[in-house]
Amino acid sequence: MDKKSTHETLLEAACQKLQSQISPHYYAIALQFIDGYARALKGAFDQAIPNLLLFLQLAEEQFKHPYRFEPYHKKVRHPIDYYTFSLDFIRPLIDLSRSSLLGESHLDTLSKALARKENVILLANHQTEPDPQAISILLEKKYPHLAETMIFVAGARVVTDPLAIPFSMGCDLLCIYSKRYINSPPEGKEAKRLHNKKTMEQMSRLLKEGGKIIYVAPSGGRDRKNQQGVIEVAPFDPASVEMFYLMAKKAKRPTLFVPLALSTYELLPPPETIQIELGELRTTNRTPIAISFAKPFDMEHFEETEEPNKLKKREIRAQRLWAIVNAMHTTLVQS
Repeated sequence: MDKKSTHETLLEAACQKLQSQISPHYYAIALQFIDGYARALKGAFDQAIPNLLLFLQLAEEQFKHPYRFEPYHKKVRHPIDYYTFSLDFIRPLIDLSRSSLLGESHLDTLSKALARKENVILLANHQTEPDPQAISILLEKKYPHLAETMIFVAGARVVTDPLAIPFSMGCDLLCIYSKRYINSPPEGKEAKRLHNKKTMEQMSRLLKEGGKIIYVAPSGGRDRKNQQGVIEVAPFDPASVEMFYLMAKKAKRPTLFVPLALSTYELLPPPETIQIELGELRTTNRTPIAISFAKPFDMEHFEETEEPNKLKKREIRAQRLWAIVNAMHTTLVQS
């Protein structure tokens, strides 16, 4: 039997300590995640154990004293730099030599617009919990400012699940309850609506300030595989797209609406079915990833612009945006 490294011994002790602190259900999830992380990294696992030990320490703290996210959360950099921690944790899982960033010419356009205090809203698909980290890792070398200043519209799961919170604390987030979860549990519905109202007010202030880049997934959830095992880009909700469009117009700052496609599914695949309760199983892999930016989309002048019915026009706009993202996603998975 191979002798355990010092790091492995420390990890074993940390797991034993965690087991005594959390429920058997969550411990099983954490253990599965650790095992998957080890299998994914193979020979490089020992080098990654210090980051894993920090993750276990941070997660354990969340079980004891859950962090309370404000409607607008600014990434925590001190005394622990959660942004750097989260990137260092996810980076070994990404095969950068086979990963790709497409649409770089559009990124130059976005950077110049932000420098002029204009806003950028990225209308994207969403595939894995660590999508924010995946995006930052592909942008950090050439576009570090975009990587560090991007604001993510985040659902309730990533700010309430103790195993996800340490990663969320390293992001700039606009925290919102999606339609899917606002009634669960029913008695919390009114409080969640009030929270969403505060988030929208904060977003409005940010857009009025200008120079903000905001990522949103208008589908309201992650992409999943169909019965044939093919990953499908979830349809965009016309009401969600319209809300961001109206808020941008109200801010009276020039705003670029940019379709963004992500191919990150294998990094940490979502459960096959949507589950409302917290505590989903997490299986991670070492994999290449890819993202693709399109040119800014004209929200007023697009095919079938003359549609007189406003609701129908909203549906067409959302469909056109989805079609661009879907086409880019198809290119990414085939390349």
